[in-house]
Amino acid sequence: MKIFAATLATESNSFAAVPTGHIDFEANGLYRGDAALKAPRGIGVFHATLRKLAQQDGHTVVESIAAYAKPSGITLRAVYETYRDRLLEDLRTALPVNVVQLYLHGAMVAQGHEDCEGDLIEAVRGIVGAQVPIGVELDLHCHFTERMRRSADLIVCYKEYPHTDTLERLEELYRLSLAQAAGRIRPVTAAFDCRMVGLWHTPREPMKSFVARMQSFEGRDGILSVSLGHGFPWGDVPESGARLWVIADGDPAKAEALATQLGREFRALRHQSSEPPTPLEQAIAQVRACAGRPVVMADVGDNPGGGAMGDSNFVLRALLDAGMGDFAIGCYWDLGAIALCQSAGVGATLDLRIGGKCGPMSGEPIDLRVQVRAIVENHGQTGLSARHPLGTGVWVQAENGVDIVLSTRRAQVLAPEAFEGLGIRLGEKKLVVVKSAQHFHAEFAPMAAEVIYVGAPGTTAQDFSAIPYRRRSLDYWPRVETPWDE
Repeated sequence: MKIFAATLATESNSFAAVPTGHIDFEANGLYRGDAALKAPRGIGVFHATLRKLAQQDGHTVVESIAAYAKPSGITLRAVYETYRDRLLEDLRTALPVNVVQLYLHGAMVAQGHEDCEGDLIEAVRGIVGAQVPIGVELDLHCHFTERMRRSADLIVCYKEYPHTDTLERLEELYRLSLAQAAGRIRPVTAAFDCRMVGLWHTPREPMKSFVARMQSFEGRDGILSVSLGHGFPWGDVPESGARLWVIADGDPAKAEALATQLGREFRALRHQSSEPPTPLEQAIAQVRACAGRPVVMADVGDNPGGGAMGDSNFVLRALLDAGMGDFAIGCYWDLGAIALCQSAGVGATLDLRIGGKCGPMSGEPIDLRVQVRAIVENHGQTGLSARHPLGTGVWVQAENGVDIVLSTRRAQVLAPEAFEGLGIRLGEKKLVVVKSAQHFHAEFAPMAAEVIYVGAPGTTAQDFSAIPYRRRSLDYWPRVETPWDE
């Protein structure tokens, strides 16, 4: 069989200050037909994994574009349409194909396109016709729309947050798509709108058991796949929010019944599964009281993985005002500060103004006298099955053992390597502050004496009942306690 594959993904924060343009995609590497060869541990990891599976089974893969941009503001219309049209051009050239595999996000929004993925899948369907299976893998923080459901045959999203199962879901989608192409299954999908907005951490209960329960139905009694899309809270589009969907083999009533059953079970867990971030003052008290080290604190309000700028100072200012020392914090996206450090050189001591540059949600800049301890070109981190570049990384040290990591690439912290690759010994620190919401957990939790999610202002602050939506309905939990009839 001939399998056509493409990657086009970003996560669009409707409230972020900076739009997503060509440069944001190019920064992560932009490939057309060769991502598996040139970036098998980066943007091409999906294509490389698919090729490996296909070669083992005697199938052929035709690659199109591989394009990914770090989460930021709304994508420029011309940018989305350019990449979409390249993908569609490649598909027409590749015809005939037996299967289409698309690796998307699910929360990409562009000017004039509230549902980029739905628009793209619909266009692909118009080219390949009704008989060719279209399989789509989405991020867990997707907007699952009716247009997507109607246009694709198979849609699966990651089950884990942090996203430790991306390649497992790829293999699941691959096997189901080939089974459909061979005529062994007839997938039908039903979705349940949970009418909830939030973030749900799957390593801890009750979500850990709920994920296991979802999986327990797969592969028996005609149920092919079960997905829970948590939704992207900061995407202001009509069909945002948590949705659970079930793919059954030729039985829409069975799919609908199970989707409704599991969706209601998930809703019933809403209070146990949602824990608000810890207020800053309380979090600092917890750090002081913890005998072990290091404590890991997540600055969830300034998470570049959700579109924040990565230069917020609310947490750093609170720690300094509280007289805290012996901590590391990062990664700051502050190009001006980095340029000054590069000019001064390693070993230099200088007065440096850090952060607080991108807008009100960045807080005020902080002036510190620091020593430049390290400058590393091509700094990066490995996490979530891929290599993630950080550009030029800089370690500056202020008084009382306060270590600050700066990077030229705006990115959430995924792994200790973001710090330790510059020479910072995290095991010796009392506290490590990461600008991340949850993806850090997979690599940091094993080394942490305690993990604290701290609530502070920011573009991705987690007060879900107060997000200033204009496009989506305000009839959702937790803004409304029971926004459903039953």
